[in-house]
Amino acid sequence: MRIFECLKHELQFNFEARTSRGKIETHNAFILKVWDTKNPNQIGYGEAAPLKGLSIDFHPNFEINIQHFLRRLNHGETITQEELEAYPSFRFALETALLDLETGGTQNLFQSNFLNGEPIWINGLVWMSELNKMLEEAKRKVTEGFSCIKFKVGAHDFDAECNMLENFRKHHLPSQVQIRLDANGAFSADDAKLKLKELSRFHIHSIEQPIAVNQHEALERLCNTGAIPIALDEELIGKTPSKEIAKWLRQISPAFLIIKPTLLGGLNISNQWIQLAENSNINWWATSALESNIGLNAIAQWVATKTLKLPQGLGTGLLYENNFPSPLLVKGEHLFYLANNHWQLPNAGK
Repeated sequence: MRIFECLKHELQFNFEARTSRGKIETHNAFILKVWDTKNPNQIGYGEAAPLKGLSIDFHPNFEINIQHFLRRLNHGETITQEELEAYPSFRFALETALLDLETGGTQNLFQSNFLNGEPIWINGLVWMSELNKMLEEAKRKVTEGFSCIKFKVGAHDFDAECNMLENFRKHHLPSQVQIRLDANGAFSADDAKLKLKELSRFHIHSIEQPIAVNQHEALERLCNTGAIPIALDEELIGKTPSKEIAKWLRQISPAFLIIKPTLLGGLNISNQWIQLAENSNINWWATSALESNIGLNAIAQWVATKTLKLPQGLGTGLLYENNFPSPLLVKGEHLFYLANNHWQLPNAGK
């Protein structure tokens, strides 16, 4: 008989984390454990960490609802995929915890060269802050070895942000460093075209979600301007891959999709999004969504099984003061899995 348990872990940021949606001080991760009563020392771990303002399952009753799911599972009931559609982060946790259990409870969910020391190429993320601090952070990341820098934009005065990017470009040419932008939907549909044209002089690789979701005609126009390649992020949340979605993607014609398993509903759903993208000649990269090392590890091991053409957004393991020690290590622009480093995982309640 399988037993399920969930432990709440409040992650504490080790810096002032801000986006265009505001400041984030803590982030709750709900660590899912599953074991079989015949072998209680073999435990599978997963993580549900819904994000305020993004996850469709972020609400005050989240913990109550998933505890209800766990009671049902512990009584031998089955939870349908239809029920889980409203809880994408829990579906991701359940899927990965069961996969971990089935593969031995060692947190090695997928076999790939990543587990043997081959790193994953990642971008360097510059969080929203005072613009002079963002500039210095970006320069520091280049010094550390990053060749792809991602800036969070949209919360400051637009001209001031352009000045910051111009200053950065004076020191780091497009042939040396790639710039990604993430607006988190901060631009208005009315002025986004002009802003993208202005930003394009800095040789921008891509911009994630320049306008808020569900403005499909405006989004299609932006994608067709060609000023800066557009990546869809929040636009995918709450949608299920289907023939209708494939048709919609071909109509919108974005350059990239951002795949976030916690927000989309797990690895299987993410695989479906990737298939839709590739069938439509749309590139993609995967990004963690502020999970602890437990969720990050599952995403990294999964993405390492793919043919990767672009730097991934998986450098979030250093964000927290109280993350779970793990074999994951960011060094320069690479994420490594150091098999000799051991996990320290929550074990209460078994």
